[in-house]
Amino acid sequence: FIHVSASVEITSIVFGSITDSYLYSRRPSFCPINETADTQSAEDCGKTAVVFSLKNEVGCLVKALRLFQVRQRRVNLKHIESRASRRLVNEVEIFADCSCSKKEFNELLQLLKDQVNIVSFNTPAHVWAAEADGDDVPWFPMKISELDQCSHRVLMYGSELDADHPGFKDEVYRHRRKYFVEVAMSYKFGQPIPRIEYTAEEVRTWGVVFRELTKLYPTHACREYLKNLPLLSKHCGYREDNIPQLEDVSLFLRERSGFTVRPVAGYLSPRDFLAGLAYRVFNCTQYVRHSTDPLYTPEPDTCHELLGHVPLLADPKFAQFSQEIGLASLGASDEDVQKLATCYFFTIEFGLCKQDGQLRAYGAGLLSSIGELRHALSDQACVKMFDPKTTCNQECLITTFQDVYFVSESFEEAKEKMREFAKTIKRPFSVYYNPYTQSIDLLKDTRSIENVVQDLRSDLTTVCDALGKMNTYMGI
Repeated sequence: FIHVSASVEITSIVFGSITDSYLYSRRPSFCPINETADTQSAEDCGKTAVVFSLKNEVGCLVKALRLFQVRQRRVNLKHIESRASRRLVNEVEIFADCSCSKKEFNELLQLLKDQVNIVSFNTPAHVWAAEADGDDVPWFPMKISELDQCSHRVLMYGSELDADHPGFKDEVYRHRRKYFVEVAMSYKFGQPIPRIEYTAEEVRTWGVVFRELTKLYPTHACREYLKNLPLLSKHCGYREDNIPQLEDVSLFLRERSGFTVRPVAGYLSPRDFLAGLAYRVFNCTQYVRHSTDPLYTPEPDTCHELLGHVPLLADPKFAQFSQEIGLASLGASDEDVQKLATCYFFTIEFGLCKQDGQLRAYGAGLLSSIGELRHALSDQACVKMFDPKTTCNQECLITTFQDVYFVSESFEEAKEKMREFAKTIKRPFSVYYNPYTQSIDLLKDTRSIENVVQDLRSDLTTVCDALGKMNTYMGI
């Protein structure tokens, strides 16, 4: 456990090797993060703070702290503290409280973004250090605006490419990916999603993917997908020569199923991603895969999001299925979140269903991959019935085709199975999504349950009135 509290200039600090045991904090959980500085912090007295995460390895902290003195910038560190990340086993989060000008701090943030994952900034120390409540429940967003904290907590930025990535050696492409990172990290709830002026090369890459996939959809995609794709072409510009804008897609989804999308810079943890689904918010990338290999992408890109996910998010039953997985994850343990994420992977990403006696794909990973879409519906694929109790233990494969695919009779059947599975998740409360306030109500006492019952009673009154009118005027 690291705890440094002194007015010391970074230029005079010499850190030795930091072992795993020192980097693990005793704090079990997170409190809500307030990204707005205290009244007298950043503006009045020059105090600033940044929370960033990094891999738990020898020398990790000294590498990050060197960024504080790039170009001989003098930054006074007042307080440094660490805690183990609850989102990745091998990562820690560092709280660095320092004193510098606003301009220097903003420049420091830009430098840090290229090397580490910034969790938040200007978070007061007492807020960051607050212990979990007696139930030891991991923090989760209680209102939709708090998704900013989840969506900005990216595990890997979209500009950080592995050496085997098709665009690794392409400086122009890497620079372009950094631009998409900046757009996503600057986005806040309630803002219109910035419109992207895609390059001719990006549009051509999209066009190849769009053209080849639409050849397969009539015989491989489920009927709900086929119903919504033409509507997206009409209202959102889904065409071979045009990449749809997320703002148009989000407005379309809101009218169809209550879902919206928001830009994201890269990978999120399962916990943060599923939390978005609880509010019917889908975190969506905007960058396009590299043009040298248009039929392959090592990470989700906008082709995967827009062609794989969006058409089915417009279906009300599928939208509810997605949201219920998200709701089940709120406040769940790391183990249970991982089980839910695996079920999500083998349904919403790689799920199959039966329609008219034939297997059809509804998983976005299949509907955005020409090769695996063909494979999953061929005689070569291993297909089993979806059962969350066993599916949750299946290995998720990223770089190859799946060893097994899971099939459901319908979205409704998959949803009912997930509801039963969610009952096994251990947490001291249930959750209820309030669509009017776009917030989460905790159901853990009689009063909170009574409030929900009042809402349900009002809905049932409306249903009974409708049935009475049908009997009076239609004889039904």
